[in-house]
Amino acid sequence: MSRKVVIRNTTHADVTPLIELQKHVYPTIPPWREDLLLNQLEVFPQGQFIAEIDGELVGASSSFVVLWDEWRVEHTWKEITARGSFNTHNPEGRTLYAAEVFVHPHKRGAGIGHALYHERRRLCRRLNLKRIMACGRLPGYHLYADQMSAELYAQKVVWGDLHDPVLSFQLREEFQYCGVVVGYIPEDQESRGYAALIVWLNPRYNAKKPNLIMQGEAS
Repeated sequence: MSRKVVIRNTTHADVTPLIELQKHVYPTIPPWREDLLLNQLEVFPQGQFIAEIDGELVGASSSFVVLWDEWRVEHTWKEITARGSFNTHNPEGRTLYAAEVFVHPHKRGAGIGHALYHERRRLCRRLNLKRIMACGRLPGYHLYADQMSAELYAQKVVWGDLHDPVLSFQLREEFQYCGVVVGYIPEDQESRGYAALIVWLNPRYNAKKPNLIMQGEAS
């Protein structure tokens, strides 16, 4: 019998174990700094989530809100996240920007990623936000980089001809592929710095009503 995945909001006590988990997930990418994680919790605590199984931290996701019109398609992770501080968070925005999600390497396949994505969608609906935007890594691209462009690789993943550990999962999670972003995380060697821009549109979004961030309805 599979064990239940529990999703809850991140707390200050989670910061140190989160950093340790991220080191295991992304051994070639610098992990979060403690001060940045604490700032994320200060800026937008509603958007930070932890996944647990039997009390063990097995995954996490982070997000904040932006005015998407302020951002061109070509942007970097450092630019849009203010180097991980989330100081670009704008409570007047209508776009939930998914900055990060990761799962314990030994716990993949247990439904943890799905549970984190589901909680994000619930938050988006609850806040009356228009969409979730994200730039997903393309960790399978390095295997094909000498054969095709990143754009063609991503298209082949969308068509079902190739499988990418991240983009294929995101497509199953009801996200739409919008194109490739160059130099999103330059130090991501597996993805050769590329990322897939994706979007999920909130079917319950009501443009005539305000978002509910300022009213405290996200808790």
